[in-house]
Amino acid sequence: METPKFPPPRDEGEKEVLERLVSIQDQLLLRKLDRTTYVRSQDVIGLYDETIHQVKRLNEIRCGKSVEENRGRNNEAPAAYALTSTIKRLLDHLTEADLFSAKDLESMSHTLEHLSGIIHNNATTEAAPWLETLIASRIERCRASLTKLQSKVEHIAEPLRPTAEKLVSILRQMAMINTKSKFSQKDIHKFELQLKEIDDMRKDGNFVDEQGNTLQGSDGVTALLERCQMYTGIVLERGGKFPDKWRPIYDVLIGIRNDLDKLSLTQAWSLRETDLYDFQRQLDKIDESRVDGNWIDDEGQPAELYVQRTLLYLIRRSYGYIYHLMISSEPVSEALLPIYNQLQTLKRCLLEVKNSGGVASVRELYPYSMKLNSIDNMRVDGKFLVADDIPEGQGSVIELLSECFDLNYELRVAAEDASRSQTPDKTPEIR
Repeated sequence: METPKFPPPRDEGEKEVLERLVSIQDQLLLRKLDRTTYVRSQDVIGLYDETIHQVKRLNEIRCGKSVEENRGRNNEAPAAYALTSTIKRLLDHLTEADLFSAKDLESMSHTLEHLSGIIHNNATTEAAPWLETLIASRIERCRASLTKLQSKVEHIAEPLRPTAEKLVSILRQMAMINTKSKFSQKDIHKFELQLKEIDDMRKDGNFVDEQGNTLQGSDGVTALLERCQMYTGIVLERGGKFPDKWRPIYDVLIGIRNDLDKLSLTQAWSLRETDLYDFQRQLDKIDESRVDGNWIDDEGQPAELYVQRTLLYLIRRSYGYIYHLMISSEPVSEALLPIYNQLQTLKRCLLEVKNSGGVASVRELYPYSMKLNSIDNMRVDGKFLVADDIPEGQGSVIELLSECFDLNYELRVAAEDASRSQTPDKTPEIR
């Protein structure tokens, strides 16, 4: 099965809407590329209003029609739309690969519920529900895809599900090893042993219960086991070497995957959420360049199975990174992120100090107190200002600042109490 692509619109009205949206996108891109200044809400509100107008036109054009798909600030409708786009892509790829775990689906199910709540709240407070209508339709399509995948998991007997999860994990880890800069056969041999242990669990080719009855879903899990065994042989045969003619695409995808991996580790200091959209557009372009599910070389020949699976793994892994980075991003304006990130680091440090037994003296807390006070003194009338602008996310930053002050106070009180308990009582004894 091929991951769906988004064809250009045929309706003349939709073509006009698309042209206008592309123009808006270009203007937003120019603003985003200017890293000398922060993007302020008032700078883009006109473009936002124009986008809403175009969405209204699109809904009016499509009224009564069945539409498969569309092209396309945290806790608001625009962010919800971006996230549903990523979820839809990820679900399409999981369906195509027929490789997923219950945890994958559980996370996306919770996220879709959260997005539904956002849309419901926006629909009751905003005068123009056209964007919410568009997103609600996309959420329902995601739920339909999710339900189909969940039914496959439910078809597997409960005692057999851990084995299925283990096989999914093994296949993904081998795919990751296959794309390492330094390939090690020893790492693959380790999984060969694990696969043999799972294979030995079968009786007469089936997974059975204690009474010897074949468990429901045995055929599917057996097919997954055989898929892992076959992939093991392919990876060992290739030894991490990738065909030169497919290197350009491979190198781009490796770069995206590695950049997203770094962002997942250093997100607090380096992530601008709009950067994720850039990564997704690159992935979408490569993904949509496939013909009948595969890439075609300059001579019109499709990529061999090893190449296809390796490239698809990198795309799916990158979509997965984008999804997790999106759901973990904070509802704070870009202009406030430096302050917010500093407070996050301070909170982590204070929690580590607390969990390790506290401090020996109040003096050890001076650096934390000084930093917190310096941040607190940046406020004007209780708000953090950036060039006379009041960025969004004040509540989140102030709440985090308060948490840091509370932790610092707890540690100080504990240190003072400990100091008093260790000081000998010099009051003379009365005889």
